[in-house]
Amino acid sequence: MNGPAVDFSTLPLSPPMLANLRQLGYLQMTPIQAASLPAALGGADLIAQARTGSGKTAAFALPLLARLDPRRFAVQALVLCPTRELADQVTAEIRRLARAEENIKVVTLCGGVALRGQLSSLGHGAHIVVGTPGRVLDHLERGSLQLDALGTLVLDEADRMLDMGFLDDIATVVRQCPKERQTLLFSATYPEGIAKLAGQFMKNPQQIAVATQHDEGKIRQRWYEVKDSERLHAVGLLLNSFRPQSTLAFCNTKQQCRDLAQVLQAQGFSALALSGELEQRERDQVLVQFANRSCSVLVATDVAARGLDIAQLEAVINVDVTPDAEIHIHRIGRTGRAGAEGLALSLASLDEMGRVGKIEQLQGRECEWHPLAELAAPAGDAEGPLEPPMATLQITGGRKDKIRAGDVLGALTGEAGFTREQVGKISINEFSTYVAVDRRIAREAAHKLSTGRVKGRSVKVRLLDVA
Repeated sequence: MNGPAVDFSTLPLSPPMLANLRQLGYLQMTPIQAASLPAALGGADLIAQARTGSGKTAAFALPLLARLDPRRFAVQALVLCPTRELADQVTAEIRRLARAEENIKVVTLCGGVALRGQLSSLGHGAHIVVGTPGRVLDHLERGSLQLDALGTLVLDEADRMLDMGFLDDIATVVRQCPKERQTLLFSATYPEGIAKLAGQFMKNPQQIAVATQHDEGKIRQRWYEVKDSERLHAVGLLLNSFRPQSTLAFCNTKQQCRDLAQVLQAQGFSALALSGELEQRERDQVLVQFANRSCSVLVATDVAARGLDIAQLEAVINVDVTPDAEIHIHRIGRTGRAGAEGLALSLASLDEMGRVGKIEQLQGRECEWHPLAELAAPAGDAEGPLEPPMATLQITGGRKDKIRAGDVLGALTGEAGFTREQVGKISINEFSTYVAVDRRIAREAAHKLSTGRVKGRSVKVRLLDVA
């Protein structure tokens, strides 16, 4: 059991921080926060087992902010993450939590982004660095990053970083950190490598684990037995039958991802594949379109989906059964978040029943099987094709051009004459801005923006088409 809810006001936090937390809607701690924050705020090293979406960012951000001296312009905290997406999310969350303090500067250092901007950000001074191990190491070797004032080191999703082969990079980074520091390690699973890592770099760490089981009532799980030849076609049947607006489909191989995306596109679904060989720019575009509901289905491998945290994900489809039962729990835990209902649909062939047995053991219950035939006449035929509600416009110009979300919203709701309700999520990258608009007005909105002005100047706009 997760015990009674505990209020943030029971923690030794400053009144401005508590007021900021209330404003952000942080009233009661999640289980991982309640278990780890008292020890972390007390200065202890921690190994905390927690999955994405459990509130772990606040569990390490609050202690590192509490130790920080805003008047001292030196890097006092370093957060290492496996992927750029996770680093961006962590940075955004730390910035929100740091609003109670005066001018705390957070810099993100990840690969796939030009070094020039990062060098200039570091040159202006930073209190907190969030980054991927390879790029952080790069800056340490160049001398553009110094860690001699570091008080807190965080290893976020440490198991993923080990899976991705970052152990040597992490070890090299840690050797450049002061011995007298606090180290907080967060990991969804606890493979052997974590114990080795902790033994090398941590001082008497406290171990904290909160139940990784999901709220049974929130995630509806269904299994379907398939022959390998009908597997990809079955995904379309599931989508037409359950009609989720937002689905993450997991495959075990990159090739299977490519094949499934092609099959779904041919069936008229708006589906995109997320694979390791995409350039960072293309990867960003795929993720933006999925997160802002311009694309209904994202097809990915476990490696490609690492560090990805999509809000309001209605369904997860396991196209192949993963050999690792813990990964299965991790996959399905991406839906049914924050009290919402979630759907986990899994396809399995006879050859995969051994893997299914491991999952049943870990979950402590038998899987619920349904015949594929019950999906044979999808309700979707009557309702028309499953279309995403939004479409994405890409605008040339981003952070470098000082474009803000308010400028884009103002251009669409002002001169262009659209309503606030017709505009969705606005994402601003270094050189591009993406805005989701109601699919029905997408072409008109693209035309009006490209013939009008954003922030007093004309811009190029294109409608990103999902096949």
